[in-house]
Amino acid sequence: MRPSSPTGRADQRVIDAIVRAIGEETDTSTGTRSRLMRRVEQLLEAEHGAGAVATPSRAAFYRLVEQLSTGRLPFSAVTTRRQNANRPTGPFTSTLASRPGEQVQIDTTKLDLLAVLDDGTVHRPELTIAVDIATRTICAAVLRPESTKAVDAALLLAKVLVPEVMRPTWPQALAASASRLPHARLLEIDARFEHAAAKPVIVPVIVPETIVTVYLSQTFTAACQRLSISVQLAHPGTPTDKGVVERTFSSINTLFCQHVASYTGRDVSRRGVDPGGKAAFSLPELDDLPGMDQHLQMGPHDGLVHPFLPGQPLSPNDAYALQVATSGYLPMSLGPSDYIELLPVTWRVINNYGIRIVHRTYDAPELAAYRKQSSGVVGQRGKWEVHYDPHDLSHVFVRNHRASGWITAEWTLLPLVARPFSDALWRQARRQVVERGLDGDDQTAVARALDSLLRRAGREAGESPGDVPPPRTATPLRPATEPGEDGIDSEESTTTELAKVIPFGVFDPFSEEDYG
Repeated sequence: MRPSSPTGRADQRVIDAIVRAIGEETDTSTGTRSRLMRRVEQLLEAEHGAGAVATPSRAAFYRLVEQLSTGRLPFSAVTTRRQNANRPTGPFTSTLASRPGEQVQIDTTKLDLLAVLDDGTVHRPELTIAVDIATRTICAAVLRPESTKAVDAALLLAKVLVPEVMRPTWPQALAASASRLPHARLLEIDARFEHAAAKPVIVPVIVPETIVTVYLSQTFTAACQRLSISVQLAHPGTPTDKGVVERTFSSINTLFCQHVASYTGRDVSRRGVDPGGKAAFSLPELDDLPGMDQHLQMGPHDGLVHPFLPGQPLSPNDAYALQVATSGYLPMSLGPSDYIELLPVTWRVINNYGIRIVHRTYDAPELAAYRKQSSGVVGQRGKWEVHYDPHDLSHVFVRNHRASGWITAEWTLLPLVARPFSDALWRQARRQVVERGLDGDDQTAVARALDSLLRRAGREAGESPGDVPPPRTATPLRPATEPGEDGIDSEESTTTELAKVIPFGVFDPFSEEDYG
């Protein structure tokens, strides 16, 4: 006996219209069945003419919708509908990797908490992380106040390849020597591990072979090519292409963010009263909190099980120790020049007054010999290659095409500003100048507005006027081979006596504060 149809004797034209209307609900704000019925009537009238197709009674229509919407959830949360729509049609398969770095996934999300930004405002910061599939280690992480740029992903690569040195405020339990990492063996190969930390967002050092990411730009691609890393592009709007890193974000919000006073919850239905009023941490302070690190790196992970230890979940540190023993470890040393190579690049003319970039003038005594001179790069019509850091615009780096190395050029009005500043703060200060009816190209006016923003942010964060650091002076870029080169700011290296400083010289050739 033939089984009966779940839609009974309903008109096929009505069924087709209902299926089409349910499909339209994927990206539409959640509505009711009565709205869906009205939409079906509109579709039938537009396709077949007014009154040509009889609409079922309301009760019969609701029963048809119930049968035809099974598994599609048109009246549930819109996030659920989008997840169902993005689900691949093929069978689910696990992402496999047998050694550290075989595949690393990079992605960005907004954290479920609020932070105090450089300008004193309170917003949800963005977190970009790189997760190793084989060990589930968060190889590196970058916190940014706004939309993450390709340069952040490029600098994340440099952070992946270098162990983080222990800071004076961190407990000894976070040291790599106190963890289950094969510290002694790694130290024999790479001296940088002597005072390395075991913070999971920084350590262990994993050299990626393949990166799965949504970032595809000239800056990020050039960084991967320089580091001999292959890139696999994830499909837009398809989180299953990088499911491990997506699941890691959920763990971060659960194990770390909910314990911070400014926790917002994942949506407004889970949000408390005025979480912004409880925000007390800046981005550097959030980055320094060890709570997320201890839970994720040292705790057992259900996805990490060794064949000879069935039923016993391993921590990422345990998995790394086991896998590095079989696959080995090959250090990749990066110097200050490598960091500069990973920065965005622009091509400029060296004029008599210096180099002009986005209404800012940069100059240095070393540029005197090259003013109004051609770089010799025919493809750029004689312009000079200039690299810049969007998160610290106080300096730029000019490649010396006539000789070797780099020339550090300082912003000519840097003494008017209290501390380093980002591109976002520069644009905000310039916007304020224009709103006052002044010339947005006047560097002096923008510098004063920028300084006012930075000082006001310091006061709102609890600093007194005397706490604002004095203007910095340019620090010349030294060759990586210079004796005593350690890549760390001189003031920090002279005041820190808790440990011998290891010559990392990787992420910033001058000081860590540039990334505040």
